[in-house]
Amino acid sequence: MWFNSFGFWLFFVLMITVYARLQHRGQNLWLLAGSYFFYGCFDWRFLSLILFCTLLNFWTGLRIADATEGRERRRWLALSLVLSLLLLGVFKYLGFFTHEAARVLSWMGIDGSPWIIELALPAGISFFTFHALSYTIDIYRKHTQVCRSFVDYALFISFFPQLVAGPIGRSTQLLPQMENPRPKCDAVRFREGLYLVLSGLFLKVVIADNMAWLASHIFSALPETLGGLEVLLGIYAFAFQIYGDFAGYSAIACGTALWMGFELMTNFRRPYFATDPRDFWQRWHISLSTWLRDYLYIPLGGNRGGAWATNRNLWVTMVLGGLWHGAAWTFVIWGAIHGLWLVCHRLLVGDQKRREGRSSSAVSFLKWIVTFHLVCLTWLAFRADSLDQALALLGRLGTGWTLTDFAQTSLSLMIFFVGPWMLFEAWLEHRRDDVAVTKIAWPLRAVFYAYLVLMLLFFPPPVPAEFIYFRF
Repeated sequence: MWFNSFGFWLFFVLMITVYARLQHRGQNLWLLAGSYFFYGCFDWRFLSLILFCTLLNFWTGLRIADATEGRERRRWLALSLVLSLLLLGVFKYLGFFTHEAARVLSWMGIDGSPWIIELALPAGISFFTFHALSYTIDIYRKHTQVCRSFVDYALFISFFPQLVAGPIGRSTQLLPQMENPRPKCDAVRFREGLYLVLSGLFLKVVIADNMAWLASHIFSALPETLGGLEVLLGIYAFAFQIYGDFAGYSAIACGTALWMGFELMTNFRRPYFATDPRDFWQRWHISLSTWLRDYLYIPLGGNRGGAWATNRNLWVTMVLGGLWHGAAWTFVIWGAIHGLWLVCHRLLVGDQKRREGRSSSAVSFLKWIVTFHLVCLTWLAFRADSLDQALALLGRLGTGWTLTDFAQTSLSLMIFFVGPWMLFEAWLEHRRDDVAVTKIAWPLRAVFYAYLVLMLLFFPPPVPAEFIYFRF
């Protein structure tokens, strides 16, 4: 059930209509039932997985909270971590490892094909697993109070707006909203929710899906048939596809949740205006980058062990963050490149930046251009089907810089679909306000919304594409 489908909006209207007429406990039961129905629409067989993950971490959370000895608390936490990560590992990574094992056996002259295991990937398994782990870890650290209501906790894990593609919820921020009555949807919440939903639909339908077929053309063609300009524009197309796709989903999730009284974490903050890698990761998939910081980088030692240990911890965190995205070497390499980039930035300019403070406009502009293109080049590894394809496409960037028919079409479509939105984000960046549109005069706001709606109506993509992060 996609956010950009009529089926979802019929479902949402039914959910919010009944929700508004119930009291707190009834609202939670209704949302929990609706969330399980929502997830079951992807594949009802995997409802057992989310239920098992919920029961496991609800029970271990109680055991951690009630334990009186540190050793006992650690045992219950270990049980939560091992079983949750084992569940994630089996469904997400077992096929990858068996394929790699089969390749090694084949290299040794042994037929490894009988050992290959293929399992369907449950939608959103990485997201709801991280929801659950943040809860038990926070109880162990005594950062959050244990939840003794199974319905409240189950809703925290399975809340349908963020269930399959985030933002990744924290027990310290989201769980109290499950346990306590939420405010009703007033004028301010409605305005902000409307902006988030319309802008999210625009990002997904108009930008992401219209860029998808341009990117697919490049990544499905033989590299030797492509010129450098075509490859570059294909990389640009994917950069805006994945941004529009994921940021659009997150915006719709935040908007629909806001209409029901919930405040989800902001997941994107104009990432393509970043001026260095650290700035990029403070703007892109914020719920994941902060999760990795708090639950992986800091436990590894963070910056407490000297320069070498800090850089090692930073690089390992990014490699594992890449692996979180999928069971393929391309994702590992993507994470490793970002980790190396962050380490180099920290070594070369980190201290200098702290001493000098704010850069001049010209320097900031140059840093923005360089950062954007380095991010785009890492997307090449992320999107490629294999390392060989990524290297072949990278090699083509040095050849054939002629304005072919495809390059001309691609450039025109990017200017038409993406250009106005980037100008709008430049205005938001200048205002330093994520919801600045909701605070301008209503005639200007009406013109902006009319543009979004008309583009949605008259320029849908040739073929709708599923949300990319449903695969993760």
